Amino acid sequence: MKCLLIGNFGVGNLGDQALKDYFLQEFSEIEWTVISAHPTGGEVARLPAGIRSFLGGKWLSTISAYRQSDAVVFGGGSLFTDTESVYACCIWWVHAQLAFLLKKPVHLAFQGIGPFRTRLGTYLTSEVCRKSASISVRDSLSYNRVGELVMGKKCVQSFDPVFSLIESQKIDVCTKNILVVIPRKNSSDNLTMAVQELIKSMSPEQVKVLSMQPDKKSESDYCQMLAKTIGTSSRVIKVRTLNNLILEISSAGFVISERYHGALAALALGKEVKIISQCDGDKLSTLSQIHSEVHQEIISGLELLHRSLIIE
Repeated sequence: MKCLLIGNFGVGNLGDQALKDYFLQEFSEIEWTVISAHPTGGEVARLPAGIRSFLGGKWLSTISAYRQSDAVVFGGGSLFTDTESVYACCIWWVHAQLAFLLKKPVHLAFQGIGPFRTRLGTYLTSEVCRKSASISVRDSLSYNRVGELVMGKKCVQSFDPVFSLIESQKIDVCTKNILVVIPRKNSSDNLTMAVQELIKSMSPEQVKVLSMQPDKKSESDYCQMLAKTIGTSSRVIKVRTLNNLILEISSAGFVISERYHGALAALALGKEVKIISQCDGDKLSTLSQIHSEVHQEIISGLELLHRSLIIE
């Protein structure tokens, strides 16, 4: 069976890379073609979103991949939200529309849906949800939003599958008085102030600032600025793989994160963690609700996707 895997891949974000790896490993019986912002080794480009990408012509092979596929899977992440930009909803809506046009079943797997701040973002997401063959979401807020967007649509509440990858790779490392800080490219003063308060209260021997998107200049600049603010006990560490992330967090005494998969890793490794949300109801807000039933929720999402792909 041939399937397209769509996500925010190819942008140098560790969390998105981990999601891609999860699908390729867990569903190894499927012949996957990955759609990426910067395709490598058998991947194909995203559909054009501007004149430059249109004239580049890389999307022609993507059209061919759509035609040859049996199904299209949007694999994890918060793709359908306009908290940062409504452009995200637009680009993923375009990818879904081509699948619908070619009569290919669309599966939304382990998605984070919303929150929304625009009518356009809400409308585009509701259209994709309404026409999708199956939907599994990674949190209760997303589950409720799907119910509000498309009344009566079947949806399974699951969890982010990267959680199971992290738990399976736990490292037995002695916990030290180390504070791990995980910012993002657009981190605010809220994170900086929270870090300073934690340093005063716990007096850590060392502060590690982990960059999960190290090739992004804005994130690199913020990490360097934060480390300079903290002082000589801090250092910036570029984290490019899930194993690296697990290793760096394993020895930490406390973790503060403004990145979803950074916070997820800390929770999966049993670390005390402070989660800094960007706005009310966002993907980070849901992690505070994590509980012991996540394994069953992941299994529910897997069963739905497996069953849907087999039926189609």
